[in-house]
Amino acid sequence: MTLQVGEMLSAYPKDLGDVNQAKLTKCIEECLRCAQTCTACADACLSEDMVAEMVKCIRSDLDCADICETTARVLSRHTGYDANMTRVVLEACAQACKACGDECGRHTKHAHCGICAQACRDCERACRDLLGVLG
Repeated sequence: MTLQVGEMLSAYPKDLGDVNQAKLTKCIEECLRCAQTCTACADACLSEDMVAEMVKCIRSDLDCADICETTARVLSRHTGYDANMTRVVLEACAQACKACGDECGRHTKHAHCGICAQACRDCERACRDLLGVLG
């Protein structure tokens, strides 16, 4: 699946201001990738033989997926932009990704958890990178 994040940002009819479009694009893409990965990881955890041991991981996956999806949606909206709201959402997403990445990192004997932990780390980094350049 190819995302048209950069194309959509470029097609926006108004000036996006001084936002770093490369970092914004990367963050939206990482959020969407992380949301999908966390959703798939939660489902895979449900198929593990010792599913009771995976409850916290499943919860972390689902919370992170929801927050990442919401963050991507908020970052994709530019009309009536609110920098304070954007910072709060990005910080929440980075925190959710850290928590989920740490939890999945405890279960790397399951390949899906290792993949998810990495996606969470990548998304956390993208959120923090964008936070670092917001005005």
